[in-house]
Parts: sequence; structure tokens; C-alpha cells
Amino acid sequence: MTERPRHAEVSGGGFAGLTAATALAQMGWSVRLHERRPELSSEGAGIVLWNNSLQVLDKIKAGPDLMSNSMTPPAYETRMNNVIQSQEELPGIRWRTLTRPHLHQTLLFAAREAGVEILAGSEVTGATADGTISFANGETAEADLIVGADGVGSAVRDSLGIPLKRERSRDGITRFLVPRRKEELQALEPDTEWDNVIDFWNLEPRVLRVLYTPANDRELYIALMAPAADSQGSRVPIDLELWTSVFPQLAPVLADAAKIPGRYYGYQTTRLDHWTEGKVALIGDAAHAMCPALAQGAGCAMQNAWTLAAAATDGASIPEALQEWERLERPLTDLAQDRSQWYADTREMAKGNQFQGDSVTTALYNPTDPHRHEVPA
Repeated sequence: MTERPRHAEVSGGGFAGLTAATALAQMGWSVRLHERRPELSSEGAGIVLWNNSLQVLDKIKAGPDLMSNSMTPPAYETRMNNVIQSQEELPGIRWRTLTRPHLHQTLLFAAREAGVEILAGSEVTGATADGTISFANGETAEADLIVGADGVGSAVRDSLGIPLKRERSRDGITRFLVPRRKEELQALEPDTEWDNVIDFWNLEPRVLRVLYTPANDRELYIALMAPAADSQGSRVPIDLELWTSVFPQLAPVLADAAKIPGRYYGYQTTRLDHWTEGKVALIGDAAHAMCPALAQGAGCAMQNAWTLAAAATDGASIPEALQEWERLERPLTDLAQDRSQWYADTREMAKGNQFQGDSVTTALYNPTDPHRHEVPA
């Protein structure tokens, strides 16, 4: 008789859930993924991926699709009051900018190719440590592994009663995807390299920031940061007169952003007492939501999705394998959370030269290297 494949149920059709589902299916599991919304799609605008997540995309054979509509900017430039503080070319650090819809479609295609059963409009309401998953329609299912990748309001996490702590910051962000308008920007500021990521900061007389991130040849991701207490700066749709008065060189793309309703998101960090309970593991924002300072929210989600799949596949006892997985992998995510929270609290990124030391430890990590935890002799 042929032994049946182990079965996984995954809650959440975002980056973390799709990555975990694809990796598990490619490793021989039968996998069913549940997304509560009626269709799988990505919210948000643009994203920056670093080596840790790019290694995972390579491993699940999604790298070529991702590269087709993304770019690596020449440098990460930081400005204060439009004076350049640094231009980091990031030698030896692999990174890529792109739109969130493109990343989501890339992962969705990989999941389908791997044979993942994807159910839209399927709402998970909870799970038990012994491997039972529950749904809003009253049905339940049994699994060898349950993955909670269902976001900051995770029903899987909350049903298990895992203690958590949320740290909220004074700042927040509104994200937009707009046309590049490179020629118009070049006309306003001819000496600027408009293919760079440019982090425009103003701290006086008021705190406002625009993170300018080219996503490909046609699309631009801009993120507008303001304190939550600044009702004018955090307003959506954005106050075009305010933003163009501070960042006049960005007027063409800010005008596009002003036409989009937008949503203001306050920065926050979520820390769980533990990520696993019996046969259940939590990943992504359900387990480790973080401020976007280092652009590692999705990176850590995808990194932990891959390592979780590998650990569960290799382990004879799922609960023991999950505990060991968290012990080995969590420190890298904790470091990214800590560093991102520190940058959010201090606004030290405005000084430039931030991609060095502890700030790039997680970015440089290769979660697919089987020898990554070995201690050198």
C-alpha cells in the first residue's frame, strides 16, 4: 500500500500562506489553502524584497516570473530637507523592488503549479493543537499541520489563546501605486537619479516623509509618512497642497496619489509568547507583524514559511519539529522586529546609511541553506 501524503491546512492567501502552501506541496504534502475573501488578490501598492525572501522565491521556482516585472534600483538614497545624506549602492546585498499585485500573482501561480487546492470564500474561525481546523460554515477538518497565516487579526492565533503584546508607534503611512512620470520628474530636477529609491525626510517644522520606490519601468510605489496626531498629514485622500508644499519636486506623482482614496496605517509591532501550539504554527503578520522600516514584514513571512515547511517535512513528530523550528528561526525575525521598531521610534533612518550591521542581518540570511545553523569548527 502507498502511504498517504501528510496533509496541511493553511489559513490565509497572502504572501505567507501562499509561500508555505507551495513549499509544502512541493515537498510532497497534500495542501488546502483557505482565503476568507471571495477572491485571492493583494492589497497594497509596492514592496521591497531582500535576499532572504528572494532565496525562497528561487527555491519554489517563482524567481523568473518575479524578475520579469521588477527592478533593482541603482541605490537607496536618503535626503533630509532635500539634502542628500547618503546614497547606498548596497554591494553584496541582493534586493528587488516591485508591486504587491505582481508578487501575489507570482506566488499564486506557483501555488497552483505545485498542486495546492485553493478555496476562496472559505473563512477559518479557529484551530486546535491536535490538528482540527474550524470554518465559519460549521464544518471542521483534520490535518497533520495547520498554518495560521491569516494576518494581524488572526482567528487561528486568537482561538489558541496565545498571549501577545502590541507596540504602537507615533507614525503611520499611506501607500500608493502611481505612474512613474520619470520625464516630468526629470524636468523638475534634472540632476536626480529617478531610478533610485529615494527616502525624502522632513522633520522640521513638521514631520513628513515620502518614500519614493520605482517598482518597474511603468509603476511607482510612494509611501507617505506622517504622525497619527497630525490630522492634516495623515488625512486620506491626501492634502495635495500640504504635500506639494514640502516636496515640490514630487508634484506630478503626488497629484496622482491625491486621486486615490488611500488608507492610513499606524505602525505597530506584534510579539507572541510563542508561535506554535501542538500541530499549529503561526507565520507572517499573525505571528510577527512589524514596522516597515527595514521592509522585512513580507521577507520574514516568506522566510519563515519556507523554513516551517522544511522543518515539518523533516520532522517525525510535528509538535516537536515546530518547537525546534521556532527556536532556530525566531531570533532572525525578533532582530528585524526590534530594529524596525527602533527606527520607527527614533526616526534615525532620516540620517541615512542605515543598511549595515544588525539592520541587514535578516536581509542577508539564506533560509534555504541547509547548513545555515551549523557552528563553524
